[in-house]
Amino acid sequence: MKIVTSKINLKNSKIKQLEKATIIALEKTADALHTDVIQAQVMPFDVGTMQNDNTFIDYDSVRQGKITLTTEAPQARRLYFHPEYNFQKKENMNAQGRWLDLWKNGKKKKFCKEKFMKFYKEEAGV
Repeated sequence: MKIVTSKINLKNSKIKQLEKATIIALEKTADALHTDVIQAQVMPFDVGTMQNDNTFIDYDSVRQGKITLTTEAPQARRLYFHPEYNFQKKENMNAQGRWLDLWKNGKKKKFCKEKFMKFYKEEAGV
């Protein structure tokens, strides 16, 4: 019987660097998503308050690996869950209900994963 041994050296400074890269990449990914949603002109838009003032990125849980794109407008829930509404298209030509579905399970579903990987590689230096 042969005995095999191995030695592992963990460099805490490198681990901390990778953890920091993860947080920064997550923040940049959320910012990119927020920007892409606005540029896609999918949110219902009357005077712009819901999109421009009441939609923001919540960074409170970033250290736990979670960031939330939040819309706190009182009408947001009603508009989001009723795609059958006839949304005006004057300001946002693609205005619709369920406006995040493109990124959740539609043609842009790889957007966040691809952005995160890009930003992580940049920040981690790999």
